[in-house]
Amino acid sequence: MGVSFKVYIDESGDDGFSWDRGGSSWFTLSAVVTRKSNDVEVVKLVDKVNSDLGRPIGTPLHFRNLRHELKLPVIGEIARNRLRTVSVLVHKPSISASLKFKGKRHSLYFYVARYLLERVSWLCRDARRLEEGDGRAEIVFSNRSEMKYEEFRDYLRVLRDKPGEEAGRIEWSVIDCDLVSAQQHAKSMGLQVVDSVASGFQRAVEPQRGFTEDRYARMLKPTVYSHNGKRRNNGLKIWPGEVYQTIETNPVLSWVREVYPE
Repeated sequence: MGVSFKVYIDESGDDGFSWDRGGSSWFTLSAVVTRKSNDVEVVKLVDKVNSDLGRPIGTPLHFRNLRHELKLPVIGEIARNRLRTVSVLVHKPSISASLKFKGKRHSLYFYVARYLLERVSWLCRDARRLEEGDGRAEIVFSNRSEMKYEEFRDYLRVLRDKPGEEAGRIEWSVIDCDLVSAQQHAKSMGLQVVDSVASGFQRAVEPQRGFTEDRYARMLKPTVYSHNGKRRNNGLKIWPGEVYQTIETNPVLSWVREVYPE
């Protein structure tokens, strides 16, 4: 039997610690999850977006390059489709143990990807159908030119082989280390969709010219993975925990308490 799910993963912001020197304060890693049997709908989604925007079919979709008035229809189209999303938003200045990430190549990225794959694996576990595949997910990352994905696969294997709770909370019947790969953004419609998701959530927390834009995060609610009616900490995780102390008072994060109260 083949795999049951396709998972596309992309980022927004940067995972460095130079937010005081022009880097981003937030780092977002998102996943778009589809059933393998429905994956062709991702292609149709991008084709429809290009058609609606008056662009040639096959034109790569880069969210950051679109004008604001064109971004809203893109997010609206994603929100209407049969897919689910998982996102991890990281406020880097709040990481109390940030020194353990500094100077270690990709260490924060790997750590956040672990959180993401935990939640992706729960989503796939919850959505399994006996008649559709073997329950595993094929995972495609948007390629980072400086990253060797065999190192990430090795990182996952180390996690998988740890005893008990040390292995983390990943549902390993879903995540197969050998089914993790990377592709160029322009060659994958799924990566172009998840680019819009990651960018949309990033714009809800990272100011541009002094302003954030939370409409994208609000519109994407129907796609966000919910477990027992709870999206926060399932389909949407904000890390580290210290950030939650400000969610109830920070106007920039009002969308979290209003749209994702639990």
